[in-house]
Amino acid sequence: MLTALEEGVKGNVWSRLIDKVWSERNLHASFHKVAANGGAPGTDHVTVEEFERHLQANVAKLTATLHEGSYEPQAIRRTYIPKPGSNEQRPLGIPTVRDRVVQGAVRHVVEPIFEKEFAAHSYGFRPGRGCKDALRRADQLLKQGFVYVADADLKSYFDTIPHDRLMARLRERIADGRVLGLIESYLKAGIMDGLEEWEPEAGAPQGAVLSPLLSNIYLNPLDHLMAAQGWEMVRYADDFVILCRSQAEAEAALTQVRQWCEAEGLLLHPTKTKIVDVREEGFDYLGYRFQTTRQGRLTRWPRKKSLDKLRASLRMKTRRNDGRSLRCIVEDVNRTLRGWFGYFKHSCRATFTPVDKWIRGRLRSILRRRAGRRGRGRGRGSDHQRWPNAYFAERGYSCLAAAHDAARQPPWG
Repeated sequence: MLTALEEGVKGNVWSRLIDKVWSERNLHASFHKVAANGGAPGTDHVTVEEFERHLQANVAKLTATLHEGSYEPQAIRRTYIPKPGSNEQRPLGIPTVRDRVVQGAVRHVVEPIFEKEFAAHSYGFRPGRGCKDALRRADQLLKQGFVYVADADLKSYFDTIPHDRLMARLRERIADGRVLGLIESYLKAGIMDGLEEWEPEAGAPQGAVLSPLLSNIYLNPLDHLMAAQGWEMVRYADDFVILCRSQAEAEAALTQVRQWCEAEGLLLHPTKTKIVDVREEGFDYLGYRFQTTRQGRLTRWPRKKSLDKLRASLRMKTRRNDGRSLRCIVEDVNRTLRGWFGYFKHSCRATFTPVDKWIRGRLRSILRRRAGRRGRGRGRGSDHQRWPNAYFAERGYSCLAAAHDAARQPPWG
């Protein structure tokens, strides 16, 4: 298959793929990725650890049922997670571990076929690409004078992808009916929501292994339409912006996107989709907020929802009645800060000092309570004298402002 990918196949349509899906070697490789990602059990309540205890037997059984054509996916467990900064909840679909393994095996076979045709400005859930690449490209375009941004938001994209049109996209490159049937069976797998089970008429559940690839396949024609028209688009899964040099260009690009979405059964969010002049107001993209200063310098910092999410996580780790030693609490805080800073280290320096101050205030509140004092810990006055910043540094606190100064690296490095 690797040779064929290099040389191409007749008509650019692939057949005889199912044997590559049921290969034990492929299924084992898929399981190791599932295990690395972890995740909760599905409707059969089998955990990753339980599946692994009988891995060889489980893989052999999957190979046999796929070969016989008797394999059928189980219902997908629906769960909900809060959307940061709002009262809404995001639906997630959790397939069983066995189904995640098979979906991963299908993805190993199908992804290289479509990867060759994906647009350069598509960054989400692709090999060797990620958020930083999308952010780097958006940053470059803004600095080059593309200051009008068509900020598009697809409403409930993963839940609204039309099954028939998605399958038609797949048939353009895949002629193996068994692989196509396997993918379609995942799309139509029952959704177990509480005690109720129903069959979806559209969508590819967020949380399923195949869904990111399928979402990219469905939006690929839009990517190439934008490129053919000369629009500078940056897309990460269903989150995309189009950067233009003028208001008129941004309006024309957004009109074309809206027309394409309506024709393909998708809907742009009526209030979240807008055109922004970054010289007058900022816009949010992939957790960052971008805006041009009055002096014309582009600046960026974590959007409010990103900061709110960080503070919510740290509040749980810095409760005043926490009985752990201060050093243990600081180590727990540092674990969260390392991951957060790793992503947001490209923000302006002014981002980090207020966060450091807020965290030290939380730590001082713990110490005040232990000293039998009431109220919140403060960074000035007696509290600061009793527990200065150096006190927390000595106990291992990872100062964000100091980490930003030490990084001193090129943008998005």
